[in-house]
Amino acid sequence: MILIVFSLVMVAEGLFFERFYRTSKIHALERNMNQFALQLKETEAGERQTARLLGHFMNENDASISMLNERFARLHINPYFLEMQADGKTLTIPLPMEGMALEDIPQGIKVGDMLVVDGIFMDEEDTIMQPVVLQQTDSETKEGLVRVRGKVTDLMLPEKRSYNPLYQDALIDDALLDWMQEAEQDLTRLQKGSPVQMSWTDKWSGVDYVVLVRLLSEEGQRDRYLFVMTSMQPVGEAVGTLKRYFIYIAPIIVVLVIILSLIYSRMVSRPLVQLNRSAARLAKLDFSAQAEIRSKDEFGELSRSMIALSQNLDEALKELTRANTKLQEDVEEKLRSEQLRKELIANISHELKTPLGIVKGFAEGLQDSVADDKRERYLAFIVNETDRMNALIMDMLELSKFEVKAIRLQPRSFSLTDLIQQAADSFTRQLEDKRLLVNIHYGQEEAIVQADSRRVEQVVLNLLSNAIRHAEEDSAVTIRILRMSPGKVTTMIENAGPPIAKADMGRIWDQFYRAERSRDRKSGGTGLGLAIVKHILELHESEYGVMNTDRGVAFYFTLNESRGDIHVHE
Repeated sequence: MILIVFSLVMVAEGLFFERFYRTSKIHALERNMNQFALQLKETEAGERQTARLLGHFMNENDASISMLNERFARLHINPYFLEMQADGKTLTIPLPMEGMALEDIPQGIKVGDMLVVDGIFMDEEDTIMQPVVLQQTDSETKEGLVRVRGKVTDLMLPEKRSYNPLYQDALIDDALLDWMQEAEQDLTRLQKGSPVQMSWTDKWSGVDYVVLVRLLSEEGQRDRYLFVMTSMQPVGEAVGTLKRYFIYIAPIIVVLVIILSLIYSRMVSRPLVQLNRSAARLAKLDFSAQAEIRSKDEFGELSRSMIALSQNLDEALKELTRANTKLQEDVEEKLRSEQLRKELIANISHELKTPLGIVKGFAEGLQDSVADDKRERYLAFIVNETDRMNALIMDMLELSKFEVKAIRLQPRSFSLTDLIQQAADSFTRQLEDKRLLVNIHYGQEEAIVQADSRRVEQVVLNLLSNAIRHAEEDSAVTIRILRMSPGKVTTMIENAGPPIAKADMGRIWDQFYRAERSRDRKSGGTGLGLAIVKHILELHESEYGVMNTDRGVAFYFTLNESRGDIHVHE
C-alpha cells in the first residue's frame, strides 16, 4: 500500500505539480494585487508611501512591479530607496533598476548605520542623489562624483528576492513593450476590473515569466494600472529537481517500506509467534523460558495464563522428580542393604565356619582318645580358635554400635606421642617374630591433641597391627607425627611391603574386605578393623586416607591440636 501511494504521488507530482504551482502563484499574486489596491486607496499615499508599498509588495511576492498611466506608460517611482541625514539635511537616494546589481548594495544595512555614497545630485536643492557607489567605509572617490557621508534614517531594500532582482526589475520595460502590442484586446476586460494574464520569455536568459495587469483607478479618476511580473524559473527547477530526487530516493523508500512492513508484521504476529513457541515448549515439558506478553488485551491474558500453567506444571514435575529420586534412592539403599546383609552373612559364615571346623576336629580327636600325647596341643588350638571367634564377635558388636550411632566420644587433652609409644610397645612380640623395627618421628615438640584417647588408641592399634601384618620381614615400620596445617596434627603410619592395587583403594575401609584374595588366616585379620577405624575417625571429623609410597603403604589421619591441660593416659 505504501509503495502504491508513493508511486501515485510521484506520478501526480510529475504531471500536475508544475501546473499546480503556477496556478497557486498566480492566484496569490492576484489576491495580493487586490490587497495592494485597497492599501493604496486607504492611505491616500504620496510618492514616498507609494514607493514603500511597491517595495513591500515586491519583497513579499518576489515579483517586479510598476504602475502605469492611462496610456500604459510607466510612472517612474523607484520602490527601493535610502534616506540619509547628512550635513544637516535629508537626502533621498533612489536605487536605480538599471546599472546596479544586488551585490553593489552593502548587506545588512539598517536604520542608524553610517553610509558613504558617491553619486550625482539630481535636483537644485541637492536633496536627491543618483547613487553610483554605496559603501560603509571611505575609499578613493571617482572623478566627477560627489561624496556624501551620513546616517541612514529610512530605507526600503530588496529582501527575500531571487537572484539579481534588480535585473528582473529592469526587464519590465521589455515585457511592457511586448504586452502593449495586445493591450487593445485586453482593454475591455481591464475596464471591467478583471486582471489580464500573459506569458513572457526573456530572450536573453530564456527564463519564463508571468505578467499580470490590473486596473487601479475608480470612477471619476484618471486610469492607472498595476503591472506585475514574476519568474516561473523556480517551479521548473523545482520539478526537475524533484524528478532527480525521486530517482535517488525511490530505492531508499522501497527499502524503508520493506523494513517497516517487516516491523509492522512482527508487531502484529509476534504475540502469536511467542504463544506458539511457548505452547511448543510446554508440549516438550520445557518450562524454562516463558516470555510474557505485557499487553492488556487477550494475548496478554492468554500469555499470563500459560505462564501460570507452566509454573504449576514445572513445580508439579519437579516435585514428582524429587519423589521419584527419593524412591529410587530408597530402592538402591534397600538393594544395597540386602547386598550387605548377604555379604555379611557370607562373611560371618566364612569367618566362623573355619574355626568351628578346627574346633570340631580337635574335639572329636580328643573324644576318640586319638594321640593322647597331643592332648595339650589340641586344647591350645581349641582355645586359640575360640579366642579368634570371640574377637570377631566383639568386633562385629563394636561395628554395629558405630553404624547405629550408639557411640559417644569423650574428648580430652592427651599426649598423642605417649599414646603411640605405648601402642608400639604392645607389639614387641610380633615385631620380634618378623624382625621389624618401629621408628617414631614426632619433631621437637610433644603432640597434644583433643580427642577420645581410648578410641584413638583403638585406631592406632588397628593401623599399627595392619602395618605389621603386611610388612616385609627385616624392614621397618615408620610412624610420623606432623603439623602440616595450623591446629591439626597428622599421624602417618608407613610400612615396607607390597602396594595396594588401585581397584582396592576405595574398598579397604569396607567391612570384611581384604586386599588379599586368598584370605590367609595367618596374614589376614577379621576384616573389620579398618571399618571400625573409619567410623572412629569420622566421629572425630578427621581427614584420613591411604596411599602407596616408594617403600610400601602409608595410612594417615588428623586430630585437632589442644593447648589445654593434659590428662594422663591410662
